[in-house]
Amino acid sequence: MDTKPLSKDSMRSTWRTADRSEWTHSHWALEILNAHPIELNKEVPVHQKDEKLPYMPQWSLQRWVLFYSALPLLFHEAYMTYTGRTLGPFATFNLYFFAFNATVIYQVHILRRLGHIYGFLDGDKHERDGVPDVGVAKVVASLYKTTGSRLVLATYLTYNRNLLPSQLNWAWLPLEIGLYGIILDFWFYWYHRLMHDVSFLWRFHRTHHLTKHPNPLLAAYADHEQEFFDMVGVPLMTYLSLRAMGMPMGFYEWWICHQYVAFAEVFGHSGLRMHLTVPSTLSWLLQWLDAEIVIEDHDLHHRKGWRKSHNYGKQTRLWDKIFGTCTERIESVDENVDYVNVATMPLF
Repeated sequence: MDTKPLSKDSMRSTWRTADRSEWTHSHWALEILNAHPIELNKEVPVHQKDEKLPYMPQWSLQRWVLFYSALPLLFHEAYMTYTGRTLGPFATFNLYFFAFNATVIYQVHILRRLGHIYGFLDGDKHERDGVPDVGVAKVVASLYKTTGSRLVLATYLTYNRNLLPSQLNWAWLPLEIGLYGIILDFWFYWYHRLMHDVSFLWRFHRTHHLTKHPNPLLAAYADHEQEFFDMVGVPLMTYLSLRAMGMPMGFYEWWICHQYVAFAEVFGHSGLRMHLTVPSTLSWLLQWLDAEIVIEDHDLHHRKGWRKSHNYGKQTRLWDKIFGTCTERIESVDENVDYVNVATMPLF
């Protein structure tokens, strides 16, 4: 038996079949939550590059995001209406923190089901990476750090305990959702590109690129410095940008925007072999500009995996197109999409 300690950069993933007596609380957390990207003993379909991809329409994705983002809002509304009490910042943070993590974990469950139906991109060359043996604790920590930091920011800057969720600014909400993804992607694009282009900064991003075929749990697999800018710096710059443009951006509006972004981040690291575009209320505009992002775009970015790269955006391809950093798709080219074979994102 090889007892040599694994490098911190190792992507070997054998812990799920290892002796459970050696598991830590992090291993058990993933097991109890059933937060695994694939089933161990269930077949994953393998497709050649030129086989047609199924198509998942926007309405299916919009329905899913809006449904699950509404659940804590409805609970919050009911509590305040029927008790006559308000929720303080601490209670509010915990309510939405629980909802955020539960939604992400359930999305992982659904993506696993879809993976066993449709397979994964580049599946004829390489299977998806698992959660690495050396990184189980990092993955578990990323689940609450990436959701918690965004909610701390939103609660501190915008929460007003005297406002009901139903009092959010409905007139501005559709525009805010669409602009939030586009503006966030502008700040993310330049921060992300600099992490690749500048030698000094690459060292903070390289951990995220240890995976060349990521799974949804590796969406936030990164060093602390990257986590901070991903989850605090970029959302803060986006919030300030929208405020400067005159957008209301209250707590409840920001919560829904967060759900759209997180949904795209998790889906974008899934590698699912299907054609879908990130849900957005401005998807019609992005489509007109040929700037919608699909799963394969970020998947190809990870396969490049080193300093000079391409496809830096995660919510759109708008800034990649403007600044000349798009790369050609392989499996998701339009002529390879079967628009008749429609897949849906199941609510349950």
